[in-house]
Amino acid sequence: MSPEKETRKSGMEDIETDQRSGGFSAEERAAMKERARELKTGSRRGTRSGKDGERDVLAKIAEMPEPDRQMALRIHEIVKAGAPSLSPKTWYGMPAYALDDKVVCFFQGAKKFNARYATFGFNDAAHLDDGDMWPTSFALKDLTPAVEERIAALVKKAVS
Repeated sequence: MSPEKETRKSGMEDIETDQRSGGFSAEERAAMKERARELKTGSRRGTRSGKDGERDVLAKIAEMPEPDRQMALRIHEIVKAGAPSLSPKTWYGMPAYALDDKVVCFFQGAKKFNARYATFGFNDAAHLDDGDMWPTSFALKDLTPAVEERIAALVKKAVS
């Protein structure tokens, strides 16, 4: 096997990833497995209560290393206060907030994909449209009062 290829065994199947052709990283594969578990758990629970989602999000936040953990906790508080209509849930192993089961916004810790910054992002269910182009995710290095205020305003606009 060439040095550019890596073989991993998962259950009974071999997964071969060619790093030169842009195969999935270990972190990406882990996120996809987490999403599959979330979907399986959700189907077993049926209609999930807000308490289940809240519990799942807080558990994921508790697993995060610092400073991601404190940032995620603060964002959780901001989203809950600014948009109580959003339901917390996990999404690819990240804290996310949904309206009618569609993820509106999410927090991705820096360590999730070994990035130099955390990300707060929005999906297309968010009402942030502004002309022909607008930002859908924001890099976060620190949560200053100004950054917290901007996040709160964006979340409110996203559900308006």
